[in-house]
This record gives sequence, structure tokens and C-alpha cells, in this order.
Amino acid sequence: TLVAKMHQELQVKVPLRDVFHYPTVEQLAQIVGGMEQDANTVIPQAGPRAYYPVSSAQKRMYVLSQLEGGETSYNMPGVTLVEGHLDRGRLKDAFRKLIARHETLRTGFEMADGDVVQRIYDNVDFAVEYKAASEEEAETHIREFVRPFDLEQAPLLRVGLIELGPERHLLLYDMHHIISDGVSMGVLIREFVRLYEGEELPPLRVQYKDYAVWQHTEKAGERLKKQEAYWLDVFRGEIPVLHMPTDYARPAVQRFEGARLDFAVGQAARDGLKRLAAQTGSTLHMVLLTVYKTLLHKYTGQEDLIVGTPIAGRPHADLASLIGVFIGTLALRSYPAEDKTFTDYLLEVKEQALGAYEHQDYPFEELVEKLNLTRDMSRNPLFDTMFELKTLEQVELSIEGIDFKPYASESASAKFDLTLDALESEEGLLCSIEYSTVLYKRETVERLANHFVRLIDSIVGNPQAKLSALEMITPEERTMLVDGFGSVGARRGAASELADYAPEQTFHACFEAQAALVPEQTAVVYAGTQLTYRELNERANRLART
Repeated sequence: TLVAKMHQELQVKVPLRDVFHYPTVEQLAQIVGGMEQDANTVIPQAGPRAYYPVSSAQKRMYVLSQLEGGETSYNMPGVTLVEGHLDRGRLKDAFRKLIARHETLRTGFEMADGDVVQRIYDNVDFAVEYKAASEEEAETHIREFVRPFDLEQAPLLRVGLIELGPERHLLLYDMHHIISDGVSMGVLIREFVRLYEGEELPPLRVQYKDYAVWQHTEKAGERLKKQEAYWLDVFRGEIPVLHMPTDYARPAVQRFEGARLDFAVGQAARDGLKRLAAQTGSTLHMVLLTVYKTLLHKYTGQEDLIVGTPIAGRPHADLASLIGVFIGTLALRSYPAEDKTFTDYLLEVKEQALGAYEHQDYPFEELVEKLNLTRDMSRNPLFDTMFELKTLEQVELSIEGIDFKPYASESASAKFDLTLDALESEEGLLCSIEYSTVLYKRETVERLANHFVRLIDSIVGNPQAKLSALEMITPEERTMLVDGFGSVGARRGAASELADYAPEQTFHACFEAQAALVPEQTAVVYAGTQLTYRELNERANRLART
């Protein structure tokens, strides 16, 4: 990141807030010129040991992986389509060089003196799994490739190759999240291609174990104590639990079965969101996060929401080329309300996000422990939904005679109830919702996605509107609601003349008016029985008085 690079090159820590407030090079130069240099910009190398402490993220991954049902939930599989003449010997040799280069690929995890530790091995057994299959059989083989890791047995990396044809292969790779993250997957593929081509890579100054030892030293420092105080203040008082309606009852113990729904936001809507970001001095990430929180507010009526968002978690430029789990999580708490305008709410979310980014070095895992939350085995701690704006699409790489291209495969797990992510493209925004199939039907998630798109259109049309006035009902749903209810006899004219109900009138008041107008008309039909509007209204009133 820019801030990490400035820290490395100039030995100054520039607050992210200043990058927003002083967007030109000249303005930033003036700010940097008045700052004191920070000498502590180098991560020291840890000396030789039998084993090393794990990082906060690794410790949490280890615990989560032991939960029932979590055996493969923290696997990180990937698939790359390889077109051209592929040399299997060079492929295997390139991965062996990667394993020699990155200590994390030679690391196992075990218990020592009551703590989780990481042990680095000089040599590990490694082999590429080969198969031949048709295009139709490929998806089955991809699913079978993902299986549990034994965390004590390095390497926590598997590589497979499916031959689809003489010059068409699928390269499969799977790493456990305890040694990898999204950025690491990109490092793995890029370095593999360079090593396959015969390139010599520059040596790494530090390894992941050095970062883990440094992190433990940092925990005792004054800087992280200040960051801890910030987060404890953010989460003072009662912690809200998201009450999204679900299709199925939540199981007593969290399960990780999931699926993914892909959808798109058009170019015009995307451009409108970017204009709003420019006008408010925020980012597209902040605007989309505010849209998503507004959607959750409308679904739940809650005015205190927490949504998680991932961060790269690589505060030092030396960490950019390492394979390891650096990714962090920010729990972003905000307070939507019906009478706030979207723009005002966006500015609130912006300030909260900037505060969170400035205190991002405090490990999420430490925060969860400090808050001493009552453990609910059916949920994740602190939040149940995530949002991510992906800034880097998986790139296509080419070397002489071979092309490496992304290959889409199905998602079969979900770590959270709902995870919304978006990726900017030329056509607009490519979005997906990863959802728990234990809680939601696909059609429910499709409706949620449609509401998100409709809400964006409403916001772009009038960002000064109050949250209560922003529309998320699609035109098709509105037609169904208006014509559907009207068709049983309550209409007194065409659908366009159905403006008898004031917009602020509650649903039950609208229903009572309709029941008074056509009391003997059929209101509901179910399982061979039916109720009139009068009968349904009487039953509803009895229930309300219970």
C-alpha cells in the first residue's frame, strides 16, 4: 500500500486520514516534511529455534479448523486453465523451488507447552497429483481435490494437474488458510510462472516466522495498547446481533455448507456511485459498504449494525512478497436510522472506516478475546456478514507457448451467513454473494441481490434522500404487490389510480382499509382452505391482542 511504501522509504508513518485530506503530491510532501522519522521500520530476523510462536491469525485459524464441520472450510483452493505445451517436469521443479523459497510451505503446526506453535522443516515430501478427464468430468475432480489437511504434516499445499487435452490442462492448487491468504495465492501463481520459465527470483529478506515473532513483540508495545483502547471504545455497551430473516432455523452449532450467487451492477450505476464517492471525499469501497449496510437496515430495522471487511494486513513493504496469512478483519460498526440521509450516513461510515484503518494493526483475534463475548456456537463472533471490494482481479499470465488463465469453479462452503463482494470491471461491478445454504434458499439470495441493485439505482438517483425513502423493491415486485392485491376486488380503478394509501401509512392500516372495502372477497387460499378479508382481519386482530 501507499502508506506502507512511504513508511519503508521515508521512515515516516503517514495516517491514512491525511492521504484523504491531502490528495496531491505537493500537499503530502508538506505534511511528510513536518513529521518525525520512525526508526523502527524493519522487521528483524528471528534466530534459529526448534519451533516459533504463531501469529494471531494463525492461532485463530488453528482453533476454527478443529471445529466440527470446519475440516475443509479454511481450505483455499484455486484453479488455473493452462493452454499450450506444458512440461510436467518443469512444473514439478517450479513448485519444489517455491517450497524451498517460502518457509510457510514447509511449516507444520502442533501444541507445545499448552500453546499452538509452528515448526519449520528443512525438507518435505511433495508430489503433483495427475489425472486425465473430460471437460464434463472436471468439476467433479475439482471438488474431490479439496479435502482436509493434517496441520502437523507439511506441506499444507497440494498441487494437481488435470489433462483435458494435449495442450489444455487445469492446474489445481489448495493451501490451508493458516499459511495463506488471497494476496498469497497471487504470489504463488506469479512466482510459479516465473520459476517455470527458468527465472531466478531475488532472495526474501524475511520469512513469515520473523513476522510472527515481531508481532508478539509489538503486542506489548505502547502503539498497540492505544489501538486496543480505540477498539474497546468502539465496542463498548451491548454488542448487536444481526437479525436477518432466514429460510431455515439456525442450527445449534455453526455449519459451513454454502454456495455462491453471481450478479452484476451496470456501468451507469457504478459511475454514479463513483461520482458520489468523489463528491464526499470517500472511496467506492466506503460507498458500497454504506449501500450494503442500508440494505441490512431495511431488512432488519436495526439501527446498530456490524459488518466485517477484510484488509491485506501487510503493514511493511517487506511482507508484500511473502506467502502467509496476513489478511486481517475490521469489524465496522455504524448506526443507520430512517431519518438520516444516505449522504449523511455515508459520511459517518467514512469516518468510522478511516478510524478502523488507522487502528488496523490490532489483531481481530485479540479484540474478540478482550471483549469476552458469550460464545454462541451457532454464529461467528462479533458479526455474521462480510463485505469486500476486490481491487485485483486474477490476471492472465503468459510465457512462451503457454497461457495461464483464471478458471471459475463452484463454491461449496460459506464461512459467514452472507458475504457480499464486488469487483470493478469495464462493464460496471461484478458482484457475488456467498451464502450459507443451511440458512438460505437460492431464490431468497437472488431477491437480496435484486434489492441491492435496485437500492443502488435509488441512491444514485437521489443521494440526499432519507434512508426510509430509498426504494429497494423492484418494479416487478411492485407490480405484483399492487396488481396482485388489487385483483381480488379491492381496486377502485386502474393500478395507476391506486394512490389511495399514503406512502407513510403502515401495512396493517392499509390492510384494514382494504378489508373494510371488500370484506367478503377472498384474501388468502392455502391447502384447500380460504379466508376472506374480514376473517383474516379478525384473526390478525385476535393475534395482536394475545
